[in-house]
Amino acid sequence: MDLDVLLSRSSLYDLKIAELFEFEPRGKARRFEAARRLVNLSFEHSRSIKHLVSAGLCSSAAALMRVQYEALVRALWSLYVATDDQVESALAELTPDSAMAANKAISLNAMLDDIEKHAPHVPIGSLRQFKEYSWQPLNSFVHGGIHAVSRHGTGFPVELAIMMIKLSNAVLGLAGSFVLVMAAVPPEKGLMTALQSQFTDCLPPPLE
Repeated sequence: MDLDVLLSRSSLYDLKIAELFEFEPRGKARRFEAARRLVNLSFEHSRSIKHLVSAGLCSSAAALMRVQYEALVRALWSLYVATDDQVESALAELTPDSAMAANKAISLNAMLDDIEKHAPHVPIGSLRQFKEYSWQPLNSFVHGGIHAVSRHGTGFPVELAIMMIKLSNAVLGLAGSFVLVMAAVPPEKGLMTALQSQFTDCLPPPLE
């Protein structure tokens, strides 16, 4: 698919996912508030990635992909695993002390392990697959490593930009599913299934 066509289609997918965010979380606990903020943040990053690629700023978009993914994982962890104190720490007013406390946050691998133990219904396989195949190059873009330096010097291949948009859309789809879970929308309504069927061309093929 042509990159411009993919960006146009992905923008439509983005708008459809945004409609799901109109569903309010059924839970009133503070952890629902923390999870909702984080999943909204993941959605914002996904939208920003499309704008960056459209502007030809693909290396910056690649760095942001890691941030999009991490925000979603932390949203899941906040709802299903975090202690009340950890939730309150995440929602605390930003001060030097609260920022220092936040630096002691749990690692991403530990969050994934905890999610797998305490929320077996979460598609942990998809989350781990993303990390397995994408983590090292994305880290390189975040930290100014060889991937970032090389692509900035030689140009960002269109094929890689297309793959990046599709991967970002896949993470966005997981975020949309999580919003529906928080809103207690029954899976049998098939809202995400219908969207994914409609926008198959915007998503990566399933991994074997």
